[in-house]
Amino acid sequence: MLTIVYFAWVRERIGLDEEQVARPELGATVADLVAGLAARGGGYAEALGDATRLRAALDQRFVGLDTVIGDARELALFPPVTGG
Repeated sequence: MLTIVYFAWVRERIGLDEEQVARPELGATVADLVAGLAARGGGYAEALGDATRLRAALDQRFVGLDTVIGDARELALFPPVTGG
């Protein structure tokens, strides 16, 4: 299983803090998984339909959406962070 943790407006639109999903197929990327989740429709489509608005971390390390999930245990999805 893979734990997905949602933050900020991603969490608000989906309505979950986190969930567990079946581990994706070997070679699947973060973008592949996000597309599959968005295909669920509803809040998932609203939050994840435009992957360019997302950032990701695998096992608490920032990664690009083209990163292979591999044997990671946790995927975090969140909006871009700005600072000042």
